[in-house]
Amino acid sequence: MPRPLLVLMVVAGALLASACTSDGAIAQGQRPDTAVAALPDVLATVGGEPITLADVRARAGEELEQLDVQYRRARDRIVQSALESLVRERVLGGEANRRGMTLDQLVAAEAGGSLEPGEADVARWFQENQARLGGRTLAELRPQIADYLRTERRQQAMAALERRLQKERQVVLHFEPYRLQLSLEGAPSLGAADAPVTLVEFSDFQCPYCRTFYPRLYDLEREFRGRLRIVFLQFPLTSIHQHAFKAAEASLCADDQGKFWEYHNALFDDQQQLAPPQLKEKAQRVGLAAQTFDSCLDSGKYSARVQADLDQGERAGVGGTPAIFLNGAFIEGGALPYEALAEAVRKELGRLGQ
Repeated sequence: MPRPLLVLMVVAGALLASACTSDGAIAQGQRPDTAVAALPDVLATVGGEPITLADVRARAGEELEQLDVQYRRARDRIVQSALESLVRERVLGGEANRRGMTLDQLVAAEAGGSLEPGEADVARWFQENQARLGGRTLAELRPQIADYLRTERRQQAMAALERRLQKERQVVLHFEPYRLQLSLEGAPSLGAADAPVTLVEFSDFQCPYCRTFYPRLYDLEREFRGRLRIVFLQFPLTSIHQHAFKAAEASLCADDQGKFWEYHNALFDDQQQLAPPQLKEKAQRVGLAAQTFDSCLDSGKYSARVQADLDQGERAGVGGTPAIFLNGAFIEGGALPYEALAEAVRKELGRLGQ
């Protein structure tokens, strides 16, 4: 099991890295070469016979495809970060100058005059997050909770302000991040099939980060109902999670009976009990026909399908779970907080004019 690098933020339970990786390490982006030269069509000759780039791609095409995805993703991450920073400076800086305010004053005005949480806000957050606080009292945590809520409010006000000003200033982003065409046929999904935004999650039923992440998917589907479709793809990290592959198969057996999401929840809610007999017990608990489910699981009916999802994820550059793609564009950060996910969906809807 990976050892996560914890950020000391007691109330948020935030993680610097929020993904399970097959080698137990924290998932990191890949750094591409600074210069990429085009390859010639003929790479060598042997006795006058050419060895072409097509020959090499036939031999090592999958590795080259993965490297290409890593490069494009890393390049686009740098470009997008710098572009967003420049747009933000021009839009927010221009508005602050026009109104004779500092940026902090501008954001506070957007939030209604103050970013400070009241005592009732602190107490409410404390009551709603008891399970995460390890028995600490409100008196112990009041300053940290207030800091957390203050930061959250600032981020939300900043995002709302930026959206409004970009619309008023008619900001048009011509840059498009690299988007993959993922194969989703037959995969379990939530939400309208014709929704303009599709969120794809590559997930592992034994990954603790995926467990903490999955309730956020339901919250997203509720907030963006009719505009967001959520698709689940399997990515069991078998080198560190011995039961993950069979659990993935079991979830698809449950899907046969129309109960994928109920079974999905049962798997994540009790990750310590995922051996085959326990997978069968969970199936009965969620109301699946036992004989049909057991036969499906024992036969390995969905072994090839799980492997196909794994292979697709590896080609897409997935190195840990959960891995999120929004309309084919990779979203950095693993198990992101809800507001970060929601903001990514809002931006994508805005891009589409929705």
